[in-house]
Amino acid sequence: MILVGLAGWGDHDSLYPQGTSPKDKLREYSIHFPVVEVDSTFYAIQTPDRFARWSAETPDSFRFIVKAFQGMTGHQRGAVSADNADAMYAAFRESLRPIVGTGKLTAALFQYPPWFDCAKENVRTLRDTKERMDGIPCALEFRHQSWFAPEYREKTLAFMQEEGWIHSICDEPQAGIGSVPTVLQATDPEVTIIRMHGRNVSGWNQSSAPNWREVRYLYQYNQQELTEWTAHIDQLKQHTKQICVIFNNNSGGHAACNAKELMTMLGLETPDIAPPPTQLDLFSP
Repeated sequence: MILVGLAGWGDHDSLYPQGTSPKDKLREYSIHFPVVEVDSTFYAIQTPDRFARWSAETPDSFRFIVKAFQGMTGHQRGAVSADNADAMYAAFRESLRPIVGTGKLTAALFQYPPWFDCAKENVRTLRDTKERMDGIPCALEFRHQSWFAPEYREKTLAFMQEEGWIHSICDEPQAGIGSVPTVLQATDPEVTIIRMHGRNVSGWNQSSAPNWREVRYLYQYNQQELTEWTAHIDQLKQHTKQICVIFNNNSGGHAACNAKELMTMLGLETPDIAPPPTQLDLFSP
């Protein structure tokens, strides 16, 4: 099974009829796509009630990939005390309870920062994280090239498989040590995630710039690039039952269009919502 969706549902204006309220966007989104990445959880752990509402607003077959809180992945600089770590993980796990209960959670996504390199202490961190998240499917994404350096690549993949990590495969700019190559290998027989970040090489390492969020993911995939990914997906299908493709190239509003293009190439249904009738249409015969 292949599920294609987007990172977040609030920023994709092309999907929604004009005037759609923010509170109604997820319901509208779920008509277009069967999966979504929840990225608000990176900035703040959400309440179980909010997840329960999101679950109620979506079809039974809808799935969520939930990005782990930044304090759990080391994006917040500084040491975290054991008590604080315990509280963070407990709150995060509790927040997911409604979508775990409805079977709508595909994975909690742990994306580690560019300074999280392939080192023993970080391997220990990954083991500790997986223990804390016991019973909840977890996906792992690196941003430091060392994990897939020739001398560590196979060891990294073997470790992920042994520890039960779902591989979050990246399509992203090859812009130095703070980016990783596309490694087409599943580490979990049930699920593999692909995240399409775009290929904006010049904007990838501009986190100090005031508008870096507007630039980093500014990219539109062309037909040839998407065609290449249909072949990659066919390859991965031999090793994993479900593939979730998430388009994160949101900066220029290209994600939704690219996602639907890929869905068409894969032979998946791409529903469109007809525009609301105009005042003239209401009174036409």
